[in-house]
Amino acid sequence: MIPPVDDPVTLHRILSETEVLLLDFDGPICSVFAGIPAPVVANQLRGVLAEGGCTDLPEQVRTADDPFDVLFYAATLGREEAKVVEAAFRAHEVEAVQLAEPTPHTIDVMHAWKATGRRLAVVSNNSSAAVDTYLDIHGLRAEVDLVSARVGADVTLLKPSPHLVTDATNRLGSPASRCTLVGDSVTDIEASHAAQVTPIGYANKPGKADRLIAAGAVVVITSTSALISG
Repeated sequence: MIPPVDDPVTLHRILSETEVLLLDFDGPICSVFAGIPAPVVANQLRGVLAEGGCTDLPEQVRTADDPFDVLFYAATLGREEAKVVEAAFRAHEVEAVQLAEPTPHTIDVMHAWKATGRRLAVVSNNSSAAVDTYLDIHGLRAEVDLVSARVGADVTLLKPSPHLVTDATNRLGSPASRCTLVGDSVTDIEASHAAQVTPIGYANKPGKADRLIAAGAVVVITSTSALISG
């Protein structure tokens, strides 16, 4: 059976059984690099590697538009290289979220969810500093019970690893079976399954629904407004 897209019945069933809503950050909550494009940040991180003497980059890293690709490559070079690149990435993320574009409806979703008395957490590969900065700028600190995000250069802890998801469920004391993660990437879905939480895919771009369904999303939404009815 193919998972449904924008099916209110399935969505209501999932959310009615959910104690903790876990939201990925870049996508479901905001477009982190709307003001400072991700390719610009990726290039800046390549510059950090070059300053450290690493100029002979593999083709896929030399042409990467995603700064995470550069961070993951730095981690293969050694702990110090990863640490330096992660610190630079974190600084750029904090700068970027000050110009980030909020995802339509998600702020309303966060308010509505908390009004039900249930808990909400942000689970993100982006740095905790960037997430915290965004929440402060938009006055959302009171809506979020927990942030489980990147706090260092160990990329093995990032999604698709279940570490951040499990960290959130454990710290909130909720069984995984009562938690639901909303994410817009295949790694979000994979991490959800590994952590045994229910995955909802957020397809904010053409073609993404098919990839999220293939990865194992239980249901896919094309607008976060669908979460308000839960």
